[in-house]
Amino acid sequence: MAGYVLSNLVVVGLLGAASLALLAARRNRLWRQAGAELVRRRPFALGALALYLSVALLDSVSWVGGGRPTAGGDATALSEPRSVIDRLFPSDFQERSYSAPLADRELYGERELRYPGRHLLGTDIIGRDVLYLTLKGTRVALLIGGLTSLIAVPLALVVGVAAGYVGGRLDDVVFFLMSTLASMPTLLLLVALIMVLGTGPLQVCVALGVTGWVGLARLLRGETFKLRELDYVQAARVLGVSELGIVWRHVLPNLMHLVVISFVLLFSGLVLSEVMLSWLGIGIAGSWGQMIDQARTELSREPVVWWNLAAASTALFGLILAVNQVADAVRDVLDPRTLREGA
Repeated sequence: MAGYVLSNLVVVGLLGAASLALLAARRNRLWRQAGAELVRRRPFALGALALYLSVALLDSVSWVGGGRPTAGGDATALSEPRSVIDRLFPSDFQERSYSAPLADRELYGERELRYPGRHLLGTDIIGRDVLYLTLKGTRVALLIGGLTSLIAVPLALVVGVAAGYVGGRLDDVVFFLMSTLASMPTLLLLVALIMVLGTGPLQVCVALGVTGWVGLARLLRGETFKLRELDYVQAARVLGVSELGIVWRHVLPNLMHLVVISFVLLFSGLVLSEVMLSWLGIGIAGSWGQMIDQARTELSREPVVWWNLAAASTALFGLILAVNQVADAVRDVLDPRTLREGA
């Protein structure tokens, strides 16, 4: 199966799962009220996050054909799969070198551009449109933050809750494993894993997930130790509720606010970690981190080439701020203690 076909199927699956989740939430009064409260608290952050998600999904839907070669363009490029974001730009939307935003001539050499005044954020050292690169980097950022968090958070949740609730030998083994991983320098362990697994997007996500679950697991383990001794948990045990039922109905709901906050902090940290890896030359191609890494030499040029750094940094800041704002509101809405205080 071609890679772009698999990507299209994943998008269809994600949209289908999101639609089913929304339908289920609308039928439940508590979830419906929680959604309305979330929209009331953070409308702009939700809008910004929806914009980022839309750009990432549009960049994940690709197909072959449907375009025409432009004058001087490469006709063979049209036989390759192109996403919706790709089709918003001409197939040969590239200059020879740097050009400032909305300029009609190159920054160096003063030669006339092929597309004068159409590069809203300028072009980079090899003439690629910076706006196009920034939009393409959105998918990479969400892939790193989202996929890696989906690896690390469930792993931390299972390991931390199991160790904290069961205790005994299992807790000893988990604590030894967490202590061993925590004693290793995270950056060196991360670089070593990437060198072994490879520098592809999936390999980088796996490496980040393996090194990113320890802190959350330790937090959940300690909180579960406290929750398992509370009166309502003891009462449920006396009434004959199974241990799995107690964990599902009484322990996990009281951990969700920690999971939400940790997910956001982990998401933000993972996106920033990719920037750090790009600085070391082992990041993911097409990411904002790669754009920022390239920009470190551009700031010393005369005149200064600032638009590459400004575009990537602004997009990165906007994503992290939106995610943090939304997660803060989600924590307030879903935290059982907050709900009790509000009542």
